[in-house]
Amino acid sequence: MRSDTKKVIPQPEPFVLPRYDEIALVLQGGGALGSYQAGVIEGLAEAKVEPHWIAGVSIGALNTAIIAGNAPENRVAALRGFWNAICHPLDWVGSVSAWTLPGLGLHDLSRKWASMWAAGRALTEGQPGFFAPRFPLPMAGLGKLDPSRVSYYDTAALRATLLQYADFDRINDGAIRVSVGAVNVRTGNLTYFDNRKMRLEPEHFMASGALPPGFPAVEIDGEYYWDGGLVSNTPLTEVLRDSDHKDTLVFQVDLWSARGNAPGDFPDISERAKDIQYSSRTRAITNMLAERQKHARFIKELLEHVPTSVVKADPLFCLAQQAADGSAINVVHLIYKNKPYEGHYKDYEFSMDTMLEHWQSGLDDIRDSFSHREWFDVPSRELGFVTHDVHRPAGSVPESDKQPVETELGKRRKAAA
Repeated sequence: MRSDTKKVIPQPEPFVLPRYDEIALVLQGGGALGSYQAGVIEGLAEAKVEPHWIAGVSIGALNTAIIAGNAPENRVAALRGFWNAICHPLDWVGSVSAWTLPGLGLHDLSRKWASMWAAGRALTEGQPGFFAPRFPLPMAGLGKLDPSRVSYYDTAALRATLLQYADFDRINDGAIRVSVGAVNVRTGNLTYFDNRKMRLEPEHFMASGALPPGFPAVEIDGEYYWDGGLVSNTPLTEVLRDSDHKDTLVFQVDLWSARGNAPGDFPDISERAKDIQYSSRTRAITNMLAERQKHARFIKELLEHVPTSVVKADPLFCLAQQAADGSAINVVHLIYKNKPYEGHYKDYEFSMDTMLEHWQSGLDDIRDSFSHREWFDVPSRELGFVTHDVHRPAGSVPESDKQPVETELGKRRKAAA
C-alpha cells in the first residue's frame, strides 16, 4: 500500500562542547580527496562547532580559503559551489561504465573503470576553474624560464575561482586564525603564511597547492613556493606549537590512510606508497606528543621533591615548572578510508560522482564522531594528550588514551610506598 506520508529526517542537535581555549581545524593535502574535508565541515556546521584556527596544506589550504572566507551560515554552500565548479560530471563513457556494469553484478569493476576514465580526463583536459594543460610545454635546453611557467598545467583559473567563492577581506579580518603551508623553492624550508602576520591573498593559498611538476611555482614577495606537502602534508605541528598551557581540541582531517592492505600489483604499489608517504607525518607527530607528555610528567614528579621556596627563587626551576604544566590536547582524527574501486589516481580523479561520495564519507565520519560525546571531554593535565578515531581498529587504542603516563620515577615511588 502506497503511503504519501513524507518521511521526517531528524536533524542533529547542536553539540555543546566543553570549554576549550583553542579549537583548531587541521586540513591535510590530497587533491581530489579534499571533498571529504568539505563533508566534515558540513558536519561541524550542523553541530554549530566553530573553529578558532584553521591550518591547511595543498587542497586543505584551498578548502581553508573557502571556510575562512565565508560567514558560518554560508560555508557549506560556498564549499559546494567551489567543488561543483572544479569537478567534471561523468561523460557518456564514464556513465556507461558506472551504470551499465553494476547490472551485471560488477559494481566495483564498473566504478573502477569510471574513475580511471575520469582521472584520464583530468590529465588530458585539466579541470574547469582549476588547471588546464599548458600548451606549448616549456622545452628543455632553451635557456632558463620563469619558474611560474615551468609546469605541465596552468593554474591561472584557480585564482578567479578562489575570488569567486572566498572573501579575502573576511579571511584577513582576524575572526579566524588562518595558516597555510608552502615550501620555499630556493631554501627548501616550509613556511606558514598566517593572517596574524600578513595579509593573505589568493596566491598564498595557490602556493600551498603548487605541486610540481604538474603545477607551477607561485611567486610571493620575490620568492617562489611549491606545495607544502613536499615537506609536511599535515600542519598539525604548526597548531600544536602554540598549544602550551592551552586546553586544545583539534579536528585533524587526513586524506591518506596509514593503514592498508599489502599491494598485489604495480598500481596497488603506487597507491600504497602515496598513502604511506603522505600519512606518516601525522603518526610521527602524535608519537612525539605522547613522548613529550611522558617527559613533562617526569619533570613534574621531580619538582615535587624540590622545596617551593627554591623553585620560586631559581629561574631554571621556574622554566621546568612551566614545562611540566603543559597543555591538555584532544585530537579527533578523521581519516578518509579508501574505496575498493580506487587506485593510485584517486587524488586527481575529479568526477562529480566520486566527489559526492567523498563528501558523504566525511559527513558520515564526523557525525559518527559526535555520537561519542565522551570523546570531547577536556583531558586532564595528568592525562595530557588523547586521540580518537572512528576507524581505529578494536584493541589499538594508545595507552595515552586510557590513563596518565606513568614514569619510571612514579613506579619506584609506588614500590617504595
